[in-house]
Amino acid sequence: MAPGAPGPEDHGDDKGGLRAALGGLTTRGRSFLAAGVAATVCAYVLGQGDLLRVGLLLAVLPLVCVVVLHRTRYRVAGSRRLSPSRVPAGSEARVHLRMDNVSRLHTGLLMLQDRVPYVLGPRPRFVLDRVEPGGVREVSYRVRSDLRGRYPLGPLQLQLGDPFGMCELTRSFSAYDTLVVLPRTEPLPALRLAGEASGYGDGRQRSLALAGEDDIIPRGYRHGDDLRRVHWRSTARYGELMVRREEQPQRARCTVLLDTRRVAYQGAGPGSAFEWAVSGAASALAHMLERGFAVRLLTDEGNAVPGETADGFAGSAQESAESTGLMMDTLAVVDHSDGGGLSRAHDVLRGSNEGLLVAFFGDLDEEQTAVAARMRQRSRGAVAFVLDGEDWARGAGAVSPPSASGRLRLLREAGWTALAVRPGAELAGLWQQAGQEGSGAQSSVAGTTTGLSGGWS
Repeated sequence: MAPGAPGPEDHGDDKGGLRAALGGLTTRGRSFLAAGVAATVCAYVLGQGDLLRVGLLLAVLPLVCVVVLHRTRYRVAGSRRLSPSRVPAGSEARVHLRMDNVSRLHTGLLMLQDRVPYVLGPRPRFVLDRVEPGGVREVSYRVRSDLRGRYPLGPLQLQLGDPFGMCELTRSFSAYDTLVVLPRTEPLPALRLAGEASGYGDGRQRSLALAGEDDIIPRGYRHGDDLRRVHWRSTARYGELMVRREEQPQRARCTVLLDTRRVAYQGAGPGSAFEWAVSGAASALAHMLERGFAVRLLTDEGNAVPGETADGFAGSAQESAESTGLMMDTLAVVDHSDGGGLSRAHDVLRGSNEGLLVAFFGDLDEEQTAVAARMRQRSRGAVAFVLDGEDWARGAGAVSPPSASGRLRLLREAGWTALAVRPGAELAGLWQQAGQEGSGAQSSVAGTTTGLSGGWS
């Protein structure tokens, strides 16, 4: 809420506001009004003048309080500040409220309350003493959520009361703020997995650019290009002046694939399999960006979070900050999809030459296991974390069904480093295990195969 936001003195239509003010009578005010009406009727029937005066006093007092409170027009401005506005699940944020009396009159006793979703905790309420003209009152409260998401805060409300406690009116500001609760992220160990060449960065993917070492792949001539770079054979072929395109190294790429299919997960809440997969995807994104990779987030529906480049990957370390925040904000609100398969994600991966693929799968049947196996063909390295729905439904200590082991075997035969995720497992330990298994697989074939290698750290 910005400073100087419209104050609660704007009532709108007087008649409608007066009716709303009558609805603000407290239990005491309603009791006085009922007692006054009853005493007035009895005094009229019995002919008792003294009782009539008492009855009129009891009935008029709450009505006078309503009119006075309705006509009270405090001029106050409110502001709200979140510190911070984006927090991981399970962490606290502090909300700072500030009230400024911008009128020349003292305010009465004010009750300040802020509307917050129930998952963030109880609704905060504060009692403010009379605020002098130009005075300021500042209060704060904490919010915390174990569930990721975007939560609106507001509107801020002021509750006005008369000195006799006959009536209470609530006036609201109009501004809202939003608290973004991100998935939990876990620090991951830096290690080399299957496919990485010796010498960090030697085997990383390269892409074409406009400066660097020479390459024979041609491109159209641009004003300012050196004529010595003209590729005459391509010029004759295409009928226009062509120059040799130049090359520069680009950061290795990594795609993080999150399976969000509703049929692939069971249960809900912070300890569910789906929340583990979302948290794992967020941890992998943060880790790969820290290691210098260009990263893209992909879902089973084939939706890639827009990155700095045309193909969805975050650009350089400085340019990717906005894309990183966008990917984390997307994971904060991602929900189950109604799709039943992984074919859309497979189509996206098939249409590009990927670097590393890190996938978080839910329950896979035989058909979807085959689709996941084919995703490996366009990737230089692939690691899959598979969460079996039945395994998570039974809880920790349960024995995985034979079908789950068979699906992991099929993924490994297709070239995946596939790991089963048991309930309560820590991603850091699985990440370390993936590095060990990938290194073992690489050593077993080092003497018999050659070719391009991609790596990750």
